[in-house]
Amino acid sequence: MGPRTPGLPLTNQPGNTELLSEPQFSHLPNRKSCTNLLDSSENKSQGVWHTGGAQNEVWGFYRGLSLPVCTVSLVSSVSFGTYRHCLAHVCRFRYGSADTKPAKMDITLSGFASGLVRVFLTSPTEVAKVRLQTQAQKQTQQRRPSALGPSAAPPTCPAPAVGRAPGPKYRGPLHCLASVAREEGLRGLYKGSSALLFRDGHSFATYFLSYAVLCEQLTPAGRSRPDVLGVLVAGGCAGVLAWAVATPMDVIKSRLQADGQGQRRYRGLLHCVVTSVREEGPRVLFKGLSLNCCRAFPVNMVVFVTYEAVLRLMQGLLS
Repeated sequence: MGPRTPGLPLTNQPGNTELLSEPQFSHLPNRKSCTNLLDSSENKSQGVWHTGGAQNEVWGFYRGLSLPVCTVSLVSSVSFGTYRHCLAHVCRFRYGSADTKPAKMDITLSGFASGLVRVFLTSPTEVAKVRLQTQAQKQTQQRRPSALGPSAAPPTCPAPAVGRAPGPKYRGPLHCLASVAREEGLRGLYKGSSALLFRDGHSFATYFLSYAVLCEQLTPAGRSRPDVLGVLVAGGCAGVLAWAVATPMDVIKSRLQADGQGQRRYRGLLHCVVTSVREEGPRVLFKGLSLNCCRAFPVNMVVFVTYEAVLRLMQGLLS
């Protein structure tokens, strides 16, 4: 699943799009463009491509993703492996055989366990991704004029810069992880893990349960498994349902992880939820849901087709 957050562009793991809704400026005004500063500062976010691509170039969509991409195979194998082993042990304990058809509660518990195990692997990479992406957005915001509007006076041209501007705090994912561990300790690498536990536990339970139920409904009469089309539809719908459950905690998780930079704003999970809802309304918890769902359907179609193919291959080799 990938059952890729506020402040995040499109990624593989769970929606984070709050920062995409902020207006962006691609460069500081020079002497030639000073008279056009007011016009350029009026530009608002016009969509994902406008904020993520047009202003920050195409690479803005992929900032901070190198570490998650390198670890996605490990995380996915652990997630699906934990689910299969947990389900087999539950069936063996309850029914005496691992080959017995599991009940829906067995699938739900196994999926929940899979999500909990996944947190210990993904939390550090999520912290690095969020920090790198919010760092880039803060650098862009620092270039904005502070007072603009209908009544604001025309800005003056900036004086020539003396010396080189300070570079970014984090030079890459590994440097980010090392810096966070040095400055904030091991707890810094697992900042926001409480929200991540709520996100992955419930969303993976929904993920595997919905897939199993849909596969059962889409299996033709007289057969034990659905065809490829049924697996595609079931996998895509399972991913969408999982992200619908995961998005609220994904938003909170991203805010908690980004909160470690500078002065802390949130005291914990509950305080972050209450503050966000009070200031921005309940809809803030579902920011990026539509984008996450549009991504989740095709991604999880491929995930489950590959998963079923590997299972059949392994069963054929072991039989």
